[in-house]
Amino acid sequence: MRIEVLGTGCRKCDNTATAIREVARELGIEAEVEKVTDPSLIMQYQVMSTPAVAVDGKVQHSGSVPTKEAITSMLGG
Repeated sequence: MRIEVLGTGCRKCDNTATAIREVARELGIEAEVEKVTDPSLIMQYQVMSTPAVAVDGKVQHSGSVPTKEAITSMLGG
């Protein structure tokens, strides 16, 4: 599973990436978490507010740090 955290590298983006890694570990899910900070790449996802989360190329969340429950749902747990 490939997870991209889309954003400028702000604290919220860092917190999102950390939370996703923690939930994936708790669920025993193998996930590659990558932070994407390049504005041109972020715009390809047509995201208007960050942080945003794309799972396997599809945007699942945007505009805030997702809750643990939201992350669990995104990861299929």
